[in-house]
Amino acid sequence: MSKTPRKAPALTAHVDHPGWRAYLNTHMLICVFLGFTSGLPLFTLVYLVQAWLRSEGVDLKEIGLFALTMLPYTWKFLWAPLMDRFAPRLPGWRPGRRRGWLLVTQLLVAGAIAKLGFVSPRESIGTAAALTMLVAFFGASADIVIDAYRRELLRDTEQGLGNAVHVNAYKIAALVPGSLSLILSDHLPWNVVFPLTAAFMLPGILMTLVVREPAAHGAPPRNLFDAVVLPFVEFIRRDGWVGALLVLTFIFLFKLGDTMATTLSTSFFLDLGFNKTQIGVIAKTTAFWASLAGGIVGGVWLVKIGIARGLWIFGILQIVSTLGFAWLAKAGAQPVLMAAIYGFETFATGLTLAAFTAYIASTTDPRYAATQFALLTSLSSVPRTLAAAGSGYVVAKIGWFDYFLVCAALGIPGMLLLFKVAPWGSRAQNGNNGVARAQ
Repeated sequence: MSKTPRKAPALTAHVDHPGWRAYLNTHMLICVFLGFTSGLPLFTLVYLVQAWLRSEGVDLKEIGLFALTMLPYTWKFLWAPLMDRFAPRLPGWRPGRRRGWLLVTQLLVAGAIAKLGFVSPRESIGTAAALTMLVAFFGASADIVIDAYRRELLRDTEQGLGNAVHVNAYKIAALVPGSLSLILSDHLPWNVVFPLTAAFMLPGILMTLVVREPAAHGAPPRNLFDAVVLPFVEFIRRDGWVGALLVLTFIFLFKLGDTMATTLSTSFFLDLGFNKTQIGVIAKTTAFWASLAGGIVGGVWLVKIGIARGLWIFGILQIVSTLGFAWLAKAGAQPVLMAAIYGFETFATGLTLAAFTAYIASTTDPRYAATQFALLTSLSSVPRTLAAAGSGYVVAKIGWFDYFLVCAALGIPGMLLLFKVAPWGSRAQNGNNGVARAQ
């Protein structure tokens, strides 16, 4: 098997394309719409559906089981090859592979969300569960094509900023089902609230109708077999099994410690002696704005320094911010210190998420972006599940201070892998695509 050296992310931001700033701004605007469209169905499931079920008198045990309806977001890579292989064709209009799936999935998401308002979960819990699963399936499918479209749309030097804009718009989408729709539900029936929530899919649908299909990067898979097999073959062929495993291990490990540090943050604050009001007003408000700021600053900075150096710098800040939790564990319930430490931690998380998402994007081949992106993002979500499952046991054994020291230490292996997967000293090719060769 011939080997093509694996490419590492960009380290420089030199772009010689004429009028590149206007070009970049158009792409960033598209990323805003895509990010918002991606976040709305997920946060509808997380916030609005739970409130709907409880207010309709559904038992808490049954509500807990509704978490299983989120499984499509974990297993979306199983049908991602279909979206790489086939292109929807509408009567009299052939929008292309990415735009076609964008339109279809967004319409299905909007329809499924709107339909929820016409079902009584108390009288037909099975129908409610099936519709909720459909929202998750269509939302996960939209994520597949949104990630693929964004990968093909953005030049490599735009990946950092574009993914940061996408993630921030994704977070802002939570304000619709998590705030506006909840407020409306106190004054309007659910058969009005859910359609109004679904209407926020319209901006993304309209955007899909006016944007162009991204430039093709080679021919799509010729058949379903190629769509399933070639993404794996291409990924391994670049640098062999060793290089592929290094990248997969890095994606698994890079945010493991940070994820473990934040998964029990609310319980940590309560154990320190903060009340719920302090947590809600100080910690959560600070976290929201600091995270948005981190994403924006990280994206802009990545344009200047490139993805690889961003991973190094932001990764170190990520470990330092985790050590801040250990400091707070010793200092106790000090509101100002909590705001500063938690704000810095979520700011650093915003920075690293911008670089990390851009790195994942740069590791995919545009020809198989849907399948490879779905696989890699699914892998990157595994540490979150592990952290949620095992963190409580670790804290019970060693206490909060030592726990956060362990979390900081868990960030080191991922940093060490950067020497292989994204070396600091690599150089961009031709100063254009900004994709550096790992030496």
